[in-house]
Amino acid sequence: MASITLEGKVAIITGASRGIGEAIARTFVAHGGRVVLAARKLDGVKAVADSLGDRAFAVAAHTGHEAQCEALVRSAVERFGAVDVLVNNAATNPYFGPMIDTDMGAWAKTFEVNLQGYFWMAREVARHLRARDAGGSIVNVSSVAGLEAAPMQGVYGATKAAVVSMTKTLAYELGPSKIRVNALAPGLIETRLSSAIVQNDAIVAEVLRKTPLGRYGQPDEIAGGALFLASEASSFMTGQVLVIDGGMTSC
Repeated sequence: MASITLEGKVAIITGASRGIGEAIARTFVAHGGRVVLAARKLDGVKAVADSLGDRAFAVAAHTGHEAQCEALVRSAVERFGAVDVLVNNAATNPYFGPMIDTDMGAWAKTFEVNLQGYFWMAREVARHLRARDAGGSIVNVSSVAGLEAAPMQGVYGATKAAVVSMTKTLAYELGPSKIRVNALAPGLIETRLSSAIVQNDAIVAEVLRKTPLGRYGQPDEIAGGALFLASEASSFMTGQVLVIDGGMTSC
């Protein structure tokens, strides 16, 4: 029986200086993994890595830049010898408002980080795994905003819907190489990225009205799903979206 462990595995986690990425990193190390933590600014992600000891390594990388994605994977291999797991978590949501009023600069930035960066990271890790003839797991952090209408977050939702589509296609294409690709779809989680929502009482009230558990979630409550998808406990699972939203999309 497969157990939920990452013993002997190396994972890259993007957007790991805080929030969901940090929670995933701490959970992975607690379950035996070694982790390469990436964020645009080294200071924040290095503080997380330092607190995790020699099983963690920090790299400054802007995943919206293709060359930095390639360099991040190289750095991980140089540090730990191989990569087995990728968690695409880095994200941005610079605009909150009606979709038709979106500034094109905000549009481009959102797609650059939330979609192009995910693709570049998945491509580089998949190429590395294929070169080793090794199986592995790619976990893309999407959102319930990519599964249904996303009022005031239309561009963000569009990128997250595209992440779901990309996840399914990559799962189909990489399955013969023993590389599994799945997605997480968190609901409203209290992070800095979601602060515009969490700090708006009217929006929170509407979200909670539709959420059977009656509250928003915390980053640690997403980390367990990432651990499951990264580990051999989900060895026969690929191309799927694991929704963790307090029941919001069940209504």
